[in-house]
Amino acid sequence: MSTLTRARCRLQAHPTALDAALAAGVLICMVAGSFVDPHGPDGVRWGLRTPDPLSLVLMTLGAAALVFRRRAPRTVLALAGALSVAESVTGDPRAPVAMCAVIALYTVASTTDRPTTWRIGLLTMTVLTGAAMVAGPLPWYAQENLAIFAWTGIGATLGDAVRSRRAFVQAIRERAEKAERTREEEARRRVAEERLRIARDLHDVVAHHIALVNVQAGVAAHVMDKRPDQAKEALAHVREASRSALGELRATVGLLRQSGDPEAPTEPAPGLDRLDELAGTFRSAGLRVEVARTDEGTALPAAVDLAAYRIIQEALTNVQKHAGTEARAEVSVVRVGPHIEVTVLDDGTGEDREHAPGGGHGLLGMRERVTALRGTLTTGPRYGGGFRVHAILPVKTRASAARDNTP
Repeated sequence: MSTLTRARCRLQAHPTALDAALAAGVLICMVAGSFVDPHGPDGVRWGLRTPDPLSLVLMTLGAAALVFRRRAPRTVLALAGALSVAESVTGDPRAPVAMCAVIALYTVASTTDRPTTWRIGLLTMTVLTGAAMVAGPLPWYAQENLAIFAWTGIGATLGDAVRSRRAFVQAIRERAEKAERTREEEARRRVAEERLRIARDLHDVVAHHIALVNVQAGVAAHVMDKRPDQAKEALAHVREASRSALGELRATVGLLRQSGDPEAPTEPAPGLDRLDELAGTFRSAGLRVEVARTDEGTALPAAVDLAAYRIIQEALTNVQKHAGTEARAEVSVVRVGPHIEVTVLDDGTGEDREHAPGGGHGLLGMRERVTALRGTLTTGPRYGGGFRVHAILPVKTRASAARDNTP
């Protein structure tokens, strides 16, 4: 960092010292300007005349007032203006005391709003110029009088320009900070939504397949001694369910990989096209499942397709776990206008129902999936026994509708 830059930073950190230095510089300029004789025989020339004592006092007072220009800008302007008027009326030849008023007017204009700048600027220009023209020792058309008018106008205009630039820079900084905060909040929101979605997928996958493994392992243990062939078949189902669980877990955990990690699995997420396969896994575990569909030909967005599949999977898993050994489940998928309706019914008599009102994570996961798609979910016991899960999902999400409307 250069010496000049360090000095500038030090002065900016101490504004009073900066104003004192400015006042000293202005005083030097005014005293030097008082030696200029604008009415010499050969035009403007440098003379060696001694300034009038009153002019020296006025210049000193005006420069001293500038030290407090940041604390009380309007008071300093009033004082500097009064000193300038006194010099314009009494000084002959005139000393440049008006320089203090110009700097004070610049300070006021840079720290206030534009209407106030216009009012104060016009008042200062009128008072100083009018006093010099009417009561001064020079003719009203003298160039010194016109110079007062011009310099006060320049001071007000420059101060207003500096204030506008500061406001513009501040607005840009605030917008940048707001945009940065918005990006960070959006990133945190997306991370939270993705974490929740992955948690739901993991719960659905683990709950479904582990329930099947548990049932088939129990069957195998029960018939191992008397019917080994049936035990082998049950163990084969255990192996198939565990293989499927590992595959889905691998695909879900692959979403958590960072850049540079091995490529994640590219197998598509499950959907209603695998509903028959899903029902088959439950039938092989001993659950009687009937499937009815009237949605053939309906193309669903990936999010809706996955949500419908997971809802059916979780509902059947709950039937398998809690509805009793003699339970029978019915699954229906129906297209109704702009919605797809998914219903899972059972006639089980089990009392420990996870998906009863106030149940566990399965019901919560279903509701979160449906709510994220702006659908509705209804769950509850059926009259006469059993349980009902009913979900209404939009055929088109907001994202897909926006793509369709894009020209």
